[in-house]
Amino acid sequence: MTTTVTVIWESRFGSERAAEGCEINRRIWADMRAINGYLDHELLEDVDEPGHFAVVSHWISREAADRIRDQYASNPNAIRANALVIEPRRRFVGKPPLQAACAARLIVFQLALPRRR
Repeated sequence: MTTTVTVIWESRFGSERAAEGCEINRRIWADMRAINGYLDHELLEDVDEPGHFAVVSHWISREAADRIRDQYASNPNAIRANALVIEPRRRFVGKPPLQAACAARLIVFQLALPRRR
């Protein structure tokens, strides 16, 4: 069974490169709209740190997201983004936790909390 995934890309361009960082992100994600396996995305800028961006994207599978990451690495937009950042871009691939597993962790966490008197 294929599971959809959420991929979060984090980029820090610094305040002096915020406008260019935003534009390169827009170009990259405009390209993604034509990619098989891409579902959607949202580009966010940190309100407290200009030039700090996150892209939250959704893909039909981990394989689709990994494939385009590898294929797109040589694209001029990706190369430019990597040249502009003040630290390496980070990528997080996630999925919703299983409800039963998440509930079990919550119960264990609650049991570990000190009791209020």
